Amino acid sequence: MAGIDNIRSGQTVTTSTRNSARSETNATGNSESAKKSGVAKDAVSLSTQGKAVGEMHNQMVSQPSFDKAKVAAIKEAIANGSYTVDPEKLADNMIKFEKELGGL
Repeated sequence: MAGIDNIRSGQTVTTSTRNSARSETNATGNSESAKKSGVAKDAVSLSTQGKAVGEMHNQMVSQPSFDKAKVAAIKEAIANGSYTVDPEKLADNMIKFEKELGGL
């Protein structure tokens, strides 16, 4: 068996059977198919919570991480010169942000 440090991308890795009892039954308990094919098959199942996390991840990936309409409005305001910055509000938000990061 190849060591982890010797594996390069694109190379195939060969492994040996660890336990002869494993080849008799696979993770689903179907020993007949394992005996016919001669190779044990592993199976993985996710819990309900794991599936829910996966679904939430997919939903989050499909949505933009910012408000496109708000960004477009700010860009337009900057372009036409009507965008103004409130320096006190900006400073307050910067201090608030620094305080939030202080615990990291």
